[in-house]
Amino acid sequence: MRFKNPQEGSVVFDDAVRGRIEISNSELDDLIIRRTDGSPTYNFCVVIDDWDMGITHVVRGEDHINNTPRQINILKALNAPIPTYAHVSMILGDDGQKLSKRHGAVSVMQYRDDGFLPEALLNYLVRLGWGHGDQEIFSVEEMIKLFELTQVSKSASAFNTEKLLWLNHHYIRELPPEYVAKHLAWHYQHQGIDTSNGPALSEIVVMLGERCKTLKEMATASRYFFEDFDHFDESAVKKHFKSGAAEALEKVKEKLTALSQWTAEPIHQAIEQTAEELGVGMGKVGMPLRVAVTGAGQSPSMDVTLVGIGRDRSLARIQKAIDFIKAQNA
Repeated sequence: MRFKNPQEGSVVFDDAVRGRIEISNSELDDLIIRRTDGSPTYNFCVVIDDWDMGITHVVRGEDHINNTPRQINILKALNAPIPTYAHVSMILGDDGQKLSKRHGAVSVMQYRDDGFLPEALLNYLVRLGWGHGDQEIFSVEEMIKLFELTQVSKSASAFNTEKLLWLNHHYIRELPPEYVAKHLAWHYQHQGIDTSNGPALSEIVVMLGERCKTLKEMATASRYFFEDFDHFDESAVKKHFKSGAAEALEKVKEKLTALSQWTAEPIHQAIEQTAEELGVGMGKVGMPLRVAVTGAGQSPSMDVTLVGIGRDRSLARIQKAIDFIKAQNA
């Protein structure tokens, strides 16, 4: 069964994004609306569905522009109201090609798995092809208040992963740590990290928020706060477990052991005093200490790191590093 399309005249509609569009009826065929097996076709289904649901605005990709005049003619034949149409441009991948599954993420939940906050993804998506002056950061309330279809660009937008990472990093630092921690908890669980023995997750957000762009990265980078490790990073060992490292660790361990309070200020003073007594820079004490307690060469400042790891585990790891260095030298 086919729809008998008008043979004369044109279909004219004001696209909310692209402006006036006119297509001659002579260019349109008598499209099939029911197949031989009785099933209806797409162009007929969407017309009935939009009419039945009281749809006022149809916002879809520019690849549907050719379908719109056909659907408008069917709506007119049914004496149904014609909605406002808006055809937005395609989204391109980082390589300039049309965004597709081969570019990686295939659903919004994949972005959750990759460590992105929902606020960052929403903010990024609303800025794809739309803007409000030079503003980059939008709350959900601002998106609702400011968004206008008429401000959507006619040009294709490129999906820029670096821009999404920048936004995510912004929200990790600016949202309340307690809120970010709720999303971070999922990543610890997903990576099999038991966080029952360690600092509060909101403290991890504060400590690592400046250096980590995703929650997945943050969970991986903070594993040493909750779990002991079997090996020291090889490159960190070569760089920081040199001659004099064992002496520095022994002296700082002695001072740390004597502390009555395991808080940032006295820990910082103990490290500083060790460097002064040995006549070396803070790095000659701090870096071997960092490798000793974290297993690698990257972490927040040593005073807050040691507080987060805890007294007993910190001292035990320092002794393990001393034994490791002496065994190497032997």
